[in-house]
Amino acid sequence: MLKKWNSLSLIVRICIGLAIGAVLGLLFPNLSGIPVLGKLFVGALKAIAPILVFILVSSSLANAKGGNMKQFRTVIFLYLFSTLCAAVVAVLVNFIHPVTITLAGVDPTQGFDPPSSMVDIISNLLFSLVDNPLSAMLNASYIGILFWAVIFGFALKTAEDGTKKVMEDLADGTSKVVRWIISCAPFGILGLVYEAVSTSGLEIFTVYGELVLVLVISMLIVALVVNPLIVGITLKHNPYPLIFKCIRQSGVTAFFTRSSAANIPVNMELCEELGLDEDMYSVSIPLGATINMDGAAAVITTFALSAANTAGVHVTLPMAILLSIIATFSACGASGVAGGSLLLVPLGCSLFGISNDVAMQIVGVGFIVSVIQDSLETALNSSGDVIFTATAEFLEWKKEGRELPL
Repeated sequence: MLKKWNSLSLIVRICIGLAIGAVLGLLFPNLSGIPVLGKLFVGALKAIAPILVFILVSSSLANAKGGNMKQFRTVIFLYLFSTLCAAVVAVLVNFIHPVTITLAGVDPTQGFDPPSSMVDIISNLLFSLVDNPLSAMLNASYIGILFWAVIFGFALKTAEDGTKKVMEDLADGTSKVVRWIISCAPFGILGLVYEAVSTSGLEIFTVYGELVLVLVISMLIVALVVNPLIVGITLKHNPYPLIFKCIRQSGVTAFFTRSSAANIPVNMELCEELGLDEDMYSVSIPLGATINMDGAAAVITTFALSAANTAGVHVTLPMAILLSIIATFSACGASGVAGGSLLLVPLGCSLFGISNDVAMQIVGVGFIVSVIQDSLETALNSSGDVIFTATAEFLEWKKEGRELPL
């Protein structure tokens, strides 16, 4: 029985947990033991997330190889700019249709004072930056964790190779622990859905549907409007043949594999088909799987704004712009980690002073809708790797007077 359960994909197991939780919540709303599964799952996420952010960011910076960076300035700029645009699009969609999430067993307004102005936001941000790193880890102050992770990462760039290898091993080990926790998601989601349905009824799925709709609309706008605009303005050429080819041959595959890293061979083959320089795409495609995170930025922004709406925080436009910038750089740390973008949602929430308890409940909701969210996110991220690699090289072709293949 256990072997058969483990042979099922995580998506199928999550769907089973969701269905069982909903049915039990309707039929037996007073079972006290089942919500414990959700609380244990959220508690494990709360425990590992600060460690994950610190070790992953500091290890990435310490082990970063800078030799090819200047050579790939254009593609790196396109990766980061498109990620920022995705965060901004998510902000605009959430402003047009704000989503408030019902949280079972948690008062979202408890334990924090909403910032009243941009001055409060900046002040809180600056004080969080210089928080004691151990205190930041203990209190899950993600801005402080991110700041000290960057400082330690740069400081360790000149360390011995053995020290860097230890950091890399710690990052791999932490990622493995996260994967173990994520493998328990079906049971955690069973508990979370049971508590939500037994408290609020099936109406809770209307809210989840709204959240999914906002995510889908945001990502479709990025894929079909924003990315074509970036490509079209850069090349002064019709972008849609390239866009549709990359979505069809890379995005569809990534939708089902749900892994940018696993889709690298598909992207390499597509780059070869487009006639791109192997010396270029052999570096830019793996790099894109790390830092080209349009979907992740949209997810972090959407869930952080949903948390702000739930907690009653009035988000002004300057606050939202700052959130977009934080989401952009946070998204670059989401690669290679199961549920990576969701585990970085507390970074965005901390900008508004939202408690870690509320942030992690929002993350739990994220895992409930992850069947759709993660697939769309990966499809957008992975297809963008080829789109912007090709755009950067096609720009050089145009300067040389060569014909574009599309």
